[in-house]
Parts: sequence; C-alpha cells; structure tokens
Amino acid sequence: MLGRVTNQTAALAAQRSLQTNAARLAQLTEQTSSLKAITVPSDDPTATGQSMLVRSQQAATAQYSRNATDGVGWLSTTDSALSDTTNILNRIRDLTVQGANDGTMSATSREAIATELTGLKSDLLAAANTKYAGRSVFAGSSDTSQAFDAGTTTTDATTGVATTTEPTFNGTAGSTVQRRIADGTTVKVDTDGSQVFGTGSDSVFSMVDSIVSDLRSGVNISSHLNDIDSRLTSVRGAWGDVGTRQAQLERAQDTLASSSVSLENQRSGIEDLDMSKVILDLKTQEVTYQSALAVTAKVIQPTLMDFLR
Repeated sequence: MLGRVTNQTAALAAQRSLQTNAARLAQLTEQTSSLKAITVPSDDPTATGQSMLVRSQQAATAQYSRNATDGVGWLSTTDSALSDTTNILNRIRDLTVQGANDGTMSATSREAIATELTGLKSDLLAAANTKYAGRSVFAGSSDTSQAFDAGTTTTDATTGVATTTEPTFNGTAGSTVQRRIADGTTVKVDTDGSQVFGTGSDSVFSMVDSIVSDLRSGVNISSHLNDIDSRLTSVRGAWGDVGTRQAQLERAQDTLASSSVSLENQRSGIEDLDMSKVILDLKTQEVTYQSALAVTAKVIQPTLMDFLR
C-alpha cells in the first residue's frame, strides 16, 4: 500500500536537507578560517586520538631538547674551566722547573716565582669554583655556592707564625647531575671536583703551597714535578671525558631537531588542511546550498488553493 506524501512530510524532508547542507557549509567556513581539520573531537575521533599522541611526543621532544641544550651549556662551561686549569698547571710546571735551578737563581728570583705561584693558586681556586646558571659545575648534586672554599690564613700573635688552611671541598663527592635526553637515556653533566682538584693534603692547592714553601726555604723543588704531572694527567682525563659527553649531547640535539621536524609534519598532516582544497570544497558547498534553497522554494509553494484541495 502506497502512502500519500503530505505537504508537511515534504516540508520536513526539505528542512532536514537544508539543515544538513547548512551545517556542512558552516563547518567548511570554520575550517577555512582556522585551516584546522579538527575543531572539536567529534569531527574525527580517530584523528583526535592520533593528534593527542603526536602532541604528547612533541612535548616530550621539546623537553629533551631543553635538557640537551642545558647539558651542552653546562659541559661547555666545564670544558673551558678545565682548559684554564690545564694552562695554569702547565705554567706551574714551567715555574717549578725554573725554580729547581737553585745554583743559578737568586733569592729575589725565587721570591718572584713564589709570588706568581701564589697567584696561580688563586686562579686554580677560581677555576674550581666555576658556575653555570648559578650551579657549581664541580660540586656534584650539591647546591653549595662554591665547590671549594677559599681557605684561611691566621697569624699567631705571639710567634708571628702564619698558619694556612687549604681550600675545602664543599660538594658531594660521587654524586651526579643528570640530564634526560631520551626515554631511558640520561647523560651526566657535572664533573667531580674532588677527583679533578683533589682534597686536603692531596689537593692541587696543597701541592702549590708545598712548592712555594720549599722554594722560599731553599729546598730543591724538582721532586714536585711528579705531583704536577700526576695532577695534569687527572685533569686531562676529566677534560677528555667532558668532551665525550658534550659530543653525545650535541648528537642528541641533532637527533631531537630532526625528530621535532618529523613530528610537526605528522601533526600537520592530521590537523591542518590544504588551503586550496578547503576553499574549493567551500565554494562547491555554497553552490549546493544555494541550489537546494532554489529547488525547495520552487517545489514547496503553499497557496490558498493547496489548502482548499
């Protein structure tokens, strides 16, 4: 049995069709202004899930990049400090060799060398207390303001004898400062100052004081050359290790930069629209909507005669 199509049925069908076309036109208009394929999750739930995953990966990559950049800055500062330390120790060695020639040097010359050595000790202390972003690069995980204190010199009022305490290591020996550069991958960015500069009587500062004391006392200081060479070996070893870790971080920076570009392309492929395509779709939809309006206006024309029939 065939049912009769009433005016109301035709009007409702036309209304639904016009609403569908109008909604599609509104969606394309919004996409044209934003150039985004997804304005609300309901537009494409699957693509929305993919977009959230890519964006979370982008956030992680950005954080790893910041970590790597901070690590490179930290290690570059350490590299410079160890370079200065090596140069200072080489100068101390040269002066020690010069001061060991007891037979050809006057007391005034020895005192001049001793004075320069004392100044070089201060330079070593400054290098040992090098900081990056407010943190001492040789203090490990400690938040101390200085890896080594300056030491003190006191003079006995009765005897006039001066007593000097050597710089003390204030950092946390054996602790590390890490920077995460990938999921499950970290790089150590600090350098243990107690290993590089030593502590107590075995420190480089105590070594310089011993050289100065022997020089002023007229003792042959050639025996200190082995101590200087040993300390130079230690500093160069730490310097090479810093260079290795810095190179690792720089490679990580390149990898993360490439990953960032790749992820952005993925995000763009999911979220962004092709401008020419969306404009073409919009114009097509506008024509479709205008045609639907025109057809509906011609088909549904209720008059008084329609109601009388």
